[in-house]
Amino acid sequence: MNKKSDKTKSLLICLILTLATFAVYFQVHSFAFVTFDDPGYVYNNPNIQAGVTINSIKWALTTGDAANWHPLTWLSHILDWQLYGSNAGGHHLTSLFFHIANVLLLFLVLKQMTNAIWQSAFVAALFALHPLHVESVAWVSERKDVLSTFFWLLTMAAYLRYVKQPTAGRYIVALLLFALGLMAKPMLVTLPFVLLLLDYWPLERKISWRLLVEKIPFLSLAAGSSVITFFVQRSSEAVVTITTFPLEYRFYNAAISYAEYIEKMFWPVKMAFFYPNPGQSVSIPYAVMSAIFLTAVSIIVLLFSKNHRYLFTGWFWYIGTLVPVIGFVQVGSQAMADRYSYITLTGLFIIIAWGLPELLAKWTSASSVGARRRKIALQTAGYTVLCVLASITYIQTGYWKNTLTLSGHAVEVTEDNFLGNVGVAQELFKQHQIEQVIGYFSEAIRIKSDYAAAFNGLGVALCYAGRIDEAIVNFNKALALEPENASAHNNLGIAIGSQGKYDEAIVHFKKALQIDPQFIDAKNNLNLALTKINQKK
Repeated sequence: MNKKSDKTKSLLICLILTLATFAVYFQVHSFAFVTFDDPGYVYNNPNIQAGVTINSIKWALTTGDAANWHPLTWLSHILDWQLYGSNAGGHHLTSLFFHIANVLLLFLVLKQMTNAIWQSAFVAALFALHPLHVESVAWVSERKDVLSTFFWLLTMAAYLRYVKQPTAGRYIVALLLFALGLMAKPMLVTLPFVLLLLDYWPLERKISWRLLVEKIPFLSLAAGSSVITFFVQRSSEAVVTITTFPLEYRFYNAAISYAEYIEKMFWPVKMAFFYPNPGQSVSIPYAVMSAIFLTAVSIIVLLFSKNHRYLFTGWFWYIGTLVPVIGFVQVGSQAMADRYSYITLTGLFIIIAWGLPELLAKWTSASSVGARRRKIALQTAGYTVLCVLASITYIQTGYWKNTLTLSGHAVEVTEDNFLGNVGVAQELFKQHQIEQVIGYFSEAIRIKSDYAAAFNGLGVALCYAGRIDEAIVNFNKALALEPENASAHNNLGIAIGSQGKYDEAIVHFKKALQIDPQFIDAKNNLNLALTKINQKK
């Protein structure tokens, strides 16, 4: 009877989780692609648009595009294009369905590991509805987050089956699922560490060398994935050098980021798709205070973990899973990113779900009346928190409607967001609001004076405003920063050609084609310039 009752509860919880998540995120079905990463990942990538073919599958398995080797992610985008074509809503819904699957998997795996149905449900609900997870669900290019987490949770489920009945077959299944997860996103390299934490709690396996030896194949796969990722990112010039961003400042930013993810978990405001890295302008006092806070929490966890093992697992799940993306190896120019919290916050959710009932039990009487009041208090607080989070998530998801709303929000809630300014400028350019475009590009350059794309964009806007000489200056600045920028060469050729200097323009059109032989606009402009010269003869 109890088993039947638990099964009914579990089914009802799964239904509620599914409906709640779907209700909050369903709006993505009408959203567009955004210009950040989506062109390369989907709608401007000929390998994706080829659909499911032998060549596209081969490309997915071998390419290092987007500074990553993640063939399963590419294959998911290829399949989506085969199904939906350029309909962005379909691509968005696929990510949403993976998120819902992850919510249900998290609930079911935790329930099986702990036999605590309501705590497991609360963790899954927090995972489903927390605003920090919007970026992973609503950004098509972050398919790798929801897809890799799907395999992360399947690996946990398979590992649990192995622990309950250790057989070679069950172990191999867990290992294969882990390998597939790494092929979706290399952030799964920390999963072997999490499996060790799960051995400690909630599985409570006997601590021995066997547990570590058992993880060696997992660790070997993780090491291989790390090596591949490093070389792919370095060859793509995505890794920021120590000279550009010294190691000590990376540690300062890491300490701040660890603390700020926690802050945003409790107080999810001013969320943006991009948080500029302060570089050497990072606040050292803030970094020191953050490090002291993290150290103090770690000490408290170690002191209390003997009788409250979930504290150890939850806290070090959070600390450990962020290591690959905390900035010690800096890839890109962000200080932190909401998407990096997608799997990491689960550790903190576990602490909250198991810790609050224990704390409340100590503060209330052990009588039946006290237990009833405690239950009512927990339920009321839980439902209130989830309703608030769902409301914020719904609003935050709305900012991903298109590039203009996304970029405009980022500019509004963050300081010195050069990428946000460029995003707004590019979208306003499509609306022919040239003076505003010039203002946003100029602001991006003020913030980041070595941003070639902003100089190039400003040059184009100045051309449209009839300020050709100023435009030429900006195109030359863009090329001084990025000599192999085909777009800037083409645009400079257009600007010079508009002054009748066709010989000089031809030099830049040819250079653009040398850099990108498939650059159709440059080829057409070159032919036009050659025609103009012939007409003069």
